[in-house]
Amino acid sequence: MTVRLLPCGRRAVLVELDDVLGFQAALTQSPPDGVVELVPAARTLLVRFDPSVTNAERLGALLRQVSPVDRVAADAGEVVIPVVYDGEDLADVAAETGLSVASLISRHTAGTYVSAFCGFAPGFAYLTGSDPALHVPRRSSPRTRIPAGSVAIAGEYSAVYPSASPGGWRLLGRTEVPVWDVERDPPNLLPPGTRVRFTAVAS
Repeated sequence: MTVRLLPCGRRAVLVELDDVLGFQAALTQSPPDGVVELVPAARTLLVRFDPSVTNAERLGALLRQVSPVDRVAADAGEVVIPVVYDGEDLADVAAETGLSVASLISRHTAGTYVSAFCGFAPGFAYLTGSDPALHVPRRSSPRTRIPAGSVAIAGEYSAVYPSASPGGWRLLGRTEVPVWDVERDPPNLLPPGTRVRFTAVAS
């Protein structure tokens, strides 16, 4: 495994690698002294530390010795999301991928997804595990408003929009499951490491 370490100020190290979730799981199981937060992204993991306990050089030496672990064994559980597949882009995505609408829905619900990281908006989880046949680009022209609960795909990811916002992802359907709720503890239903399954339901 190739790991690249980049200092980020006096309180963090950015780790560039392929298996972000496995690396994060290993650090969660056995956190080095001084580590206070792990922030995953698509190909990086930001490791924040307390400079009164450690420093970038000392922490970097420890990070280079870390081996990723089975992320499934260390994940945050599984969430099942019922979806009404009636999205505005459903037919277009089916035509683009050469699938029938029924086959597209079947492939989307057959996958077991993992929340790799959150970004863009609070509670917006980038879910890996999509069938390669469903890897389609974003819309060339983003919509100015996508309703909360919209289930969408773009590239290798699936997602559920946590709130109404602009966006260019391809809309497959909608769910009533709130993935972000400030009245809930914790508010994020799909933190990194959470496994997700979609199931088709009638409107």
